[in-house]
Amino acid sequence: MQPSDERFDAALAAPERTPVHSTRLGGEELGEQIQSWKVERAYNTDLPEAMRAFSGSASAQFEAQLGGRVEDQETDGRGPVAEPAPRLYSAWADRATGDAVRPGQSVVHETGVSGRTLPAFRGTIRSRTATSGSDSVTVQALDGAERLRGPASLPRPYHGIMTGLRIASAPWCVDELLRQGGIHTCPPPRAPQADADDTNAFTALYASLHGGVNATYGQPESVPANSQYDWIREGAPFEMALMPRAAGLTASWMPRSRFVVPGKVFLLECWVNTAKSRGNKIELSVVLDRSGGAYGHLTGSIDIAAGTVAMYSGTQGTPVGGFVWTFGALAALKGNWHVGFLFDTRSSGSSVLPTVAPRLTGPDGSYHVGGTGTFTQAVMSQPRAEVHHVDLTTDMAVECLQLTDRIWPDVPSYPRDEWEQKGKWTKGAVLDDEALPIYAMPRVTGSQWDVITEIARASMSTAEFDEQGVFHWKGPSRFGRVPAEPDLTVTTRRNIAALTVSEEIDACRNHCEQPYQDWSGVARVNGDVVDDTAIRKIDPGTSVEISYAVAEDEFDIGPLVVTDDSVVNDGHRVRFGTTATGGTAVKGVVSVSCRREGPTYIARFTNTGTVPLWTVTKDGKPSARIVPQKATGDPQLRQAAWWSPESQQHYGRQQYAAPASEWVQNGSSASGLAQTMLNAGRYPVPVLGEVEVLHDPRIQLGDAVRVVDTAGAQLDTLAWVVGTRTTYAAGAAPQQTLTLRGTSYNGVPRDAGLTPDGPVDPTYGTRRTYAQVTAQYATLADLRAGEPDYRALLVAVPVTLGAAARTSATTTTAVAVAGGESR
Repeated sequence: MQPSDERFDAALAAPERTPVHSTRLGGEELGEQIQSWKVERAYNTDLPEAMRAFSGSASAQFEAQLGGRVEDQETDGRGPVAEPAPRLYSAWADRATGDAVRPGQSVVHETGVSGRTLPAFRGTIRSRTATSGSDSVTVQALDGAERLRGPASLPRPYHGIMTGLRIASAPWCVDELLRQGGIHTCPPPRAPQADADDTNAFTALYASLHGGVNATYGQPESVPANSQYDWIREGAPFEMALMPRAAGLTASWMPRSRFVVPGKVFLLECWVNTAKSRGNKIELSVVLDRSGGAYGHLTGSIDIAAGTVAMYSGTQGTPVGGFVWTFGALAALKGNWHVGFLFDTRSSGSSVLPTVAPRLTGPDGSYHVGGTGTFTQAVMSQPRAEVHHVDLTTDMAVECLQLTDRIWPDVPSYPRDEWEQKGKWTKGAVLDDEALPIYAMPRVTGSQWDVITEIARASMSTAEFDEQGVFHWKGPSRFGRVPAEPDLTVTTRRNIAALTVSEEIDACRNHCEQPYQDWSGVARVNGDVVDDTAIRKIDPGTSVEISYAVAEDEFDIGPLVVTDDSVVNDGHRVRFGTTATGGTAVKGVVSVSCRREGPTYIARFTNTGTVPLWTVTKDGKPSARIVPQKATGDPQLRQAAWWSPESQQHYGRQQYAAPASEWVQNGSSASGLAQTMLNAGRYPVPVLGEVEVLHDPRIQLGDAVRVVDTAGAQLDTLAWVVGTRTTYAAGAAPQQTLTLRGTSYNGVPRDAGLTPDGPVDPTYGTRRTYAQVTAQYATLADLRAGEPDYRALLVAVPVTLGAAARTSATTTTAVAVAGGESR
């Protein structure tokens, strides 16, 4: 139910109502010109209507007829002038008025009573139709689903196959598809677009941690075991968070850009809930790939018990000191903290002593800035290297991990508004609990909305935009939890004008099967190696790109590793030399990034140095080598099933075989889905269709409504709202029609006093043959003496004792004997 207030509720309960509405097109109020309107919502699924509440997407549609208006100003002294709607709003109308109803324009519609309204629709116009000679233009609009018409794409890393561990889930995939359409559940990537000049900010790693360790930008590198963590929504900073089961949970990611150090100012950040903790610490570290197989690190850590933030720089495996800041609020305030570490690695030399500073925003909105510190000891310097991966070690719930290169010109001037991304995003979606673990990301085609709908059907979930334009994803347990109290009660005495109750055998599903893909026996293997065919020259301050056509069965791969001559690397790598014939290998000068555009993998090399470099091996051959990754085989298709013998006794075997889907990838998920479907369809649940009620703008899809019918069906039951349609014409009251699905069935059939007939006529096959007739009636006279009718002649029935006396000796007779036994 939409929230309202006492005055609005009282207006709905009053004996008489005055309907009102407000319609804004392009932000302009045109409600007075609306001649009629209609808003319709229903779940779209391939299941029987009586079961559709458990699966599918719902996209609201709005239609309105818009009339003209009378201009107040005088024209040629003739007084006010009437402007018909086609002249104002048709496709060829003047832009000054026509743009208000152009396709793609915003629509906000509200309805209510007695001068008070509630949101009814928010979306964009899809079409407008003007009828010449009339005063009407028809406008059709779609809700937020229209924002999700872009091509769907999901990152497909190979680490789930390599490790046999889950990397994502259905909510993670939905969240990622929403983000592609500009709908966010947490702070979005700061700089998602690649910069052609390599000067602006660039997001090298972004992992929302909304039900998966998979990353929007970058890839998982080290995946924790499934038993080491949970996904939580209660207490998550925004929507969903990675929650350790014990202190010291570790994970790591490979960024999509191996940017160089020394280089620019970069920011490493995340959100944590210090009240959801198995310990006191969280640590983020950028690991740097140096020459000779050595690794450096730039690290930030937080200790909430001590209220301290520390930042370090050095060589991996070598303990060094660092800077420590104390923030009393960090220890005193438990809750959601935004924590970040700024690293200034600018240097003109071959190494850098970084300048660092932390940034924090507390659960109360307080802003905490640590003073800058510059390392001075040689062991804390960073020689030329590229970013290799990012490590996370956490005791507490964490969300929205992000690494951004070239974040700001310098650390001291980094402003609060940029840090908190003020005005950059609005939360527009709500997810449900993690479900359907994903080990190998499915291949997707179609629009983002198409894929979300596909996931909803496969996972028995629902996807919808509400009246305020907020997206809601609700998992398969949504309709399994019947509320103790209904959201609303409607009765034939006041609210209901018409009601149709139907029950159909198609709503019964008492044998439910769910196929699933079993990836447990599949591993990762290198694909066919692709060597570049040319040595590429990269001038200072410029970039060079190479591309590779990704095969359908290949996974995403990260940026090439920059090698030198001291370590042999024949894998996914590139070497940069000082001459076209080989020269000296160079590290920490060329930033290497990658991206995927449709079926193409693109590697990008950016020379940040002052002299030209070449992609060349030591012996003068092209050095760029791409090593694709693919699975060793296809997963096994297995099946889970649940059934109800008791239901089958009453309704026969009614099977539901879910279509095979790449979204179901383990037996427990398949078993849970099959059981959910069985619980929904064990016995046919009635559908209350065409329920015409007094218009109540508070009603939403998924509400639990108590229906009391004292006039016709004599029922008092709870039902889910699975469809709603509201229409209005000027001069009349809005008409609202609901489609409801009962929350449960009306008990188990008892068939009291009934003896159901069998499915086959029991007399079938009992007709006597000609030989049998002649055996009983030896002559025509015998047949006439018996005077049987035609049916009695053909049907073999027990004969009376008198009749038996006239049969031949071969006739078998049945004699009723006192005592009840047949002999």
